[in-house]
Amino acid sequence: MRWALVKVSLAVTAMVVVAFAVPLGLVVREMARDRAFSNAEREAAAVAPALSITTDRDALERVVASAGTGSAMAVHLPPSVTDEAPAAIGPRRARDRDIDAVREMGRASTTEVEGGSALLQPVALSSGEIAVVEVFVPEAAVTNGVGTAWAVLAAVGAALIVGSVAVADRLGVRMVRPARRLVEGARELGEGKLGARVPEEGPRELRLAAVSFNSMADQVVQLLANERELAADLSHRLRTPLTVLRLNAASLGEGPAAEQTRAAVAQLEREVDTIIRTARDARPRTAAAGPGAGCDAAEVVRERMGFWSALAEDEGRRWRVAGAESPVRIPVARADLAAALDALLGNVFRHTDEGTAFAVDVHNGDDAVIVLVSDAGPGISDPEAALARGRGSGTDGSTGLGLDIVRRLAESTGGDVRVGRSVLGGTEIRVRLQLDGRAAPVRRGHRGAVRRRRWLPAAAFSHRPRSLPQGRPESTTRPPERPVRPAGSR
Repeated sequence: MRWALVKVSLAVTAMVVVAFAVPLGLVVREMARDRAFSNAEREAAAVAPALSITTDRDALERVVASAGTGSAMAVHLPPSVTDEAPAAIGPRRARDRDIDAVREMGRASTTEVEGGSALLQPVALSSGEIAVVEVFVPEAAVTNGVGTAWAVLAAVGAALIVGSVAVADRLGVRMVRPARRLVEGARELGEGKLGARVPEEGPRELRLAAVSFNSMADQVVQLLANERELAADLSHRLRTPLTVLRLNAASLGEGPAAEQTRAAVAQLEREVDTIIRTARDARPRTAAAGPGAGCDAAEVVRERMGFWSALAEDEGRRWRVAGAESPVRIPVARADLAAALDALLGNVFRHTDEGTAFAVDVHNGDDAVIVLVSDAGPGISDPEAALARGRGSGTDGSTGLGLDIVRRLAESTGGDVRVGRSVLGGTEIRVRLQLDGRAAPVRRGHRGAVRRRRWLPAAAFSHRPRSLPQGRPESTTRPPERPVRPAGSR
């Protein structure tokens, strides 16, 4: 906007300067010409009284010499005054036909001669004859002062252009600075800095925009605060039924089922407490995980599969875990990964019949970790709709948020989530977690390689969580061995 105003001001001022300076320069040149010929007419008029009194050649030569014009004046006498051809006193420059034309017309005229112009002024003699006074006007006299005038006009025009550009630049700065602050405020607000506000200054339109922006930011803060309080209140309402469940679970006695029930109730209480603390926390959780942050994906997979294996045993489901024997570090919080796995495994138990087999595979690559959750159910007819937030299956208990939670977890690392067909015949959820926080290009044949992986026979599926490997102690985070070209994620 600033440079646009400067360009407009430059163009308008240049046109105005040209529109006024060029005609004014032409007028100055015409005035210089008129001044030179006016002087020539005065010189010719100074000789006219002497010609009306006498035609003596010597007397006229003294008159021409006393006029002080030197070689710039000549007097052309008619033939009847002398016995010889038409006499010329002084150096003549005009042609004979021009002189004769002036005698016949009886009025002054100008003609072009070598080195300038000549003014031919007719003068009546006492005898009634017409003499012609020739006054030479050099080219330098016609253009005297024109160059200086043009230089002054050019300097004034340049000064006007520079001044207008400077004024336009200052006005542009006044307009651009509030607009730039508005852009910076919008960027900060988009980055989660809820305290971003814009000074209400500048032109009227920008002041109104700043007022609207600040009002919008205040409303966003208020809406987020209300949402956090609502989430905290709703979560707090779960404490009463959780207390009842915990008391009932305590009265179940001993046994694997009772222990599983009490562990589930305890975990549910922890999750509710986490939701309440997160909802009451005013700071947005947008910071990236620093060095050393994250969790061991293999350990989380083993832990969650140990939890879900009890229900799988009750429903007669065969299951297996692959790739979780060694530590696999990922830049994701442990609770977030556990919630994503619970959402995926919960979908398996919720949307497939009892006895349907499922599996969890962990693939550790140089630039990404891929978690595959596969089942032998009917599959998903519309994968895109399944990944859309709020698009549940329509069954009781389906909120449409499970796969959206998984998708947001993957995209927070630069990865993605894909829904496809598994080798078991059902659904395969492929979760790719980037290790460097950038979206990397998907290598061709990778998914095909995973799907062509030899599936274990039915006898290889376990029914008990104790068959899961315990793994070794967690290792430190391994940096990527080569740079990864970033690409967009779905």
